[in-house]
Amino acid sequence: MNRKQLVMGLVVLAIAVLGVAAWFVFGSSSDDASAQSPAPDRIQIQLTPYDRHMGSPKAPILMVEYAAPSCPWCARFDMTLFPQLKRNYIDTGKVFYVLRVYPRGGADIGAESIARCLPASNYFQFIDLLWRNQDKWDPENGVQDVHGGLVQMGSMAGLAPAKIESCIDDTAEAERVSQVGQDAQTKYNINGVPTFIINGQIHQNFSDWQSLHQLLDSMLANK
Repeated sequence: MNRKQLVMGLVVLAIAVLGVAAWFVFGSSSDDASAQSPAPDRIQIQLTPYDRHMGSPKAPILMVEYAAPSCPWCARFDMTLFPQLKRNYIDTGKVFYVLRVYPRGGADIGAESIARCLPASNYFQFIDLLWRNQDKWDPENGVQDVHGGLVQMGSMAGLAPAKIESCIDDTAEAERVSQVGQDAQTKYNINGVPTFIINGQIHQNFSDWQSLHQLLDSMLANK
């Protein structure tokens, strides 16, 4: 199987598992942090051993982010808001943060498959690398050689080329990645990224630090 066929196969797999799932396109008028699920009851999140996380599990706030490596708004959150979130809430024991990749296509499946080949301690560093370098591998940025771009990202993370190829070729891992997206739909009614479930409440993107900061402080005040 050549690389073009592999990438196409991953795309087919993503579509088959996730269905035709639209991802949220947030503009300046729609990325309101107060946008929540109309459901009156809080969502009960089921954590799994597959989750990658930061912070203390005993923190009063559980924050689960569904994101995709190819998502530009996810990259924006990572680069502009996440550093403050980590410094002020995760590192201080106030927020237990979980990241789940919701694949939007074959490129995301390949990217997450490589991330899963790395030690768990290097996972977030690699996802950050992907977000900061979308122009080098993301097909939505006009990249033609997606496979080559992903190999470059894996090499920057310290993986040997042969190892990167085996990670991308791992169909069992690709199925697990796709299953996370399917579970997001069926269990939590999520069909786009970025989506945050914070102490059971759904929030669709954050426009600025102030809105996120105020939300978290209000939740802490009620504890």
